[in-house]
Amino acid sequence: MSLSQVASSIPASPTIALNEEARLLREKGEPVIHLGIGEPKNKTPITAILSSAAKLSGGDVKYVPTDGTPSLKKAIVRYMEDNYNRAAAPYNVIVSDGAKQSLWNLLFTLCNPQDEVIVLAPYWVSYPEMIRMIGAIPVVVTPEDGTFVPRFDEIERVVSSYTKAIIVNSPNNPSGMVYPEELIAKIVELCESKGIYMICDDIYNKLVFDGRVAVPAYKYTGKDVENSKVIVVNGVAKLYGMTGFRIGWVTAPRKLVEIMTNVQSQTTTCVSPVMQSAAEGALTGMQSVVEALRLTIQNNRDVLMQELHTFTDVHCIKPQGTFYALPDFRAYIRKSVANSSAELAQFLLKKALVVTVPGKEFGIEGHLRLSYAGSVKDLTEGIERMKWALDPNAPSEIYIGDRKLVRDWL
Repeated sequence: MSLSQVASSIPASPTIALNEEARLLREKGEPVIHLGIGEPKNKTPITAILSSAAKLSGGDVKYVPTDGTPSLKKAIVRYMEDNYNRAAAPYNVIVSDGAKQSLWNLLFTLCNPQDEVIVLAPYWVSYPEMIRMIGAIPVVVTPEDGTFVPRFDEIERVVSSYTKAIIVNSPNNPSGMVYPEELIAKIVELCESKGIYMICDDIYNKLVFDGRVAVPAYKYTGKDVENSKVIVVNGVAKLYGMTGFRIGWVTAPRKLVEIMTNVQSQTTTCVSPVMQSAAEGALTGMQSVVEALRLTIQNNRDVLMQELHTFTDVHCIKPQGTFYALPDFRAYIRKSVANSSAELAQFLLKKALVVTVPGKEFGIEGHLRLSYAGSVKDLTEGIERMKWALDPNAPSEIYIGDRKLVRDWL
């Protein structure tokens, strides 16, 4: 069988693959704890439900404009004003089936084959693969000092005549770090001066802790949306816990949005008006639901850090936002429980029935990404199982479900 070399070279999303493996184990009745999925457990905001229900009950669910319904785009324009202090016009906005498609459309529109896109490690797993799929080249910048925040000189060093864009994800998935204001300011200045696009993946922009603020890149440019090199990708999945609604958007110069609209018209045609109505309901409804989710997630973060501190030889930089942490498990890889983060994740799934995501997929080997978007019970029991499986100082016996297990491999 002859298949596309590009398509054949793209691996499955590791998070989706792990989700499927966990689902199959649960169907067999196994008491799996999922610390891998980035999905809040809150209920969908009532304003989103009512708005989508009204659309359905009206019975008029037909094609809508490819770039988004006028009313949702108006809500996004208001969101930009309220949260970015930046005026945008409806023609600066395109709505897509999730922030992932938004990012894909954007990269496809911006890049020619062999163009370079700078990716800051640790990075979301799909960035490099999307870049490769469109024939461009991901240029990964990994912090040399062992932190999760790159230095500006490390970024500047890899800029070339082929550099088309820099993707900045702050608050960051998977580390939970919020990039310092001075770093954001310098990247904006670099991009504006050299004509490089700064793609801001702001999907977690309000999920920050301890009084921090994820300062928008627009703060550091005097140019308006139409003339700036700053582009913002956002959506309702994370802030409102609406992962299944698949609504994302891009705010960018008009010409760019027009081309992205042409691209989308040849792929998905338009986004479901029912889902767009739900997103509109979330954006225009009471925003206290976002703050309630943020407080819940911050409490979960504190519980996770408390549990990890009791884990021998595990070190973790305290997350400042999102609902992810990226603890360092290299000590256990060196102790030959596993030879890589991928093997360690498989070991924990097999022995402890805990789902984690290998750090290698995010550009940081030796670490595991843990999501604390779930319940406190899952966090505490999940870490207890991980300690039992890995830590020789932990008790050798544990109950998982109704089975008593004895550790005999350390």
